[in-house]
Amino acid sequence: MDFFKHKKIYDFVKMSNYGIVLSLILFVVSLVLFMKPGFTLGVDFAGGTLIQLQYESPAPLAEIRAKLDLVDSYKGAQVSEFGSPEEILIKLPTATSSVNQNIGEEVAEVLKDTGTLNIRRVDIVGPKVGSELQEKGTLALVLALVSIMLYVSYRYEWRFALAAVLALVHDVVISAGAVILFDIDLNLEVIAALLTLIGYSINDTIIIFDRIRETIGLRVNDGLEKVINEALSATLSRTILTSLTMFFSVFTLYLFGGEIIKGFSLPMLVGSIVGSYSSIFVASKLVILFKFDLKKYHQKVADAERRALEKKKLREMYEKGRI
Repeated sequence: MDFFKHKKIYDFVKMSNYGIVLSLILFVVSLVLFMKPGFTLGVDFAGGTLIQLQYESPAPLAEIRAKLDLVDSYKGAQVSEFGSPEEILIKLPTATSSVNQNIGEEVAEVLKDTGTLNIRRVDIVGPKVGSELQEKGTLALVLALVSIMLYVSYRYEWRFALAAVLALVHDVVISAGAVILFDIDLNLEVIAALLTLIGYSINDTIIIFDRIRETIGLRVNDGLEKVINEALSATLSRTILTSLTMFFSVFTLYLFGGEIIKGFSLPMLVGSIVGSYSSIFVASKLVILFKFDLKKYHQKVADAERRALEKKKLREMYEKGRI
């Protein structure tokens, strides 16, 4: 399905001059957010206890905090609304010391005078487990980026590989910055979203790079900018269809999935936009900035074809007994 005119070439290279500036601004802002205020570690990484309660009527937050402060083991608990006035989330900085201790029932008993409530969820993670999850989550992101760089380096010229990986880093950093901006706890759902985003974004970039490589072979006498514009124009309908499908799917999750899934849906929502944008305006522009030389590339391809032809002739001569 094509939404754009056939054989119409759009000047994406010219538009990418503004795209690079916008990307730099968003990238720098995200890095600033990393430093201040920084990520708020969720229970998965920081350790502690998370209790989700549901009231029949709007929860009296001030009264709940006052009740919890009367109990020594619950002092310093964070109480916040969770998605609706009737839902609250209680965060305790420490995990329970005994597996036999039903902390959810204990908190419900303490808060029984604040209204009719139900226990929706209780998550308990020790500090050692949280630290291990944090290390493994970071390692997973790094290994994913390194593996993709090795794969793209094998399949393409090194400038394409470097451009693809830098575009991936750009997508991940901006999506992670959105997590901080919208005050979402950093947990395993966020890591899962960033890993999914890496796969989605590199797939989009690889398809565009494939078309660029095909167009390079067909347009021997054209300049690199013209080749990139033609390749991007040819894949534009596909890119938009894929992006919109992804966007509306994740947008539905964000709207109707509830607070519990926003750690996954928000980074994916931002990443679906940024990933498609970077494939068109960032990755391709970086190939130009890295001084990819079409003449040297064509010469390299011609030399490879010549060597292959020579090997074929030698093999044929050997099989006929002439060598």
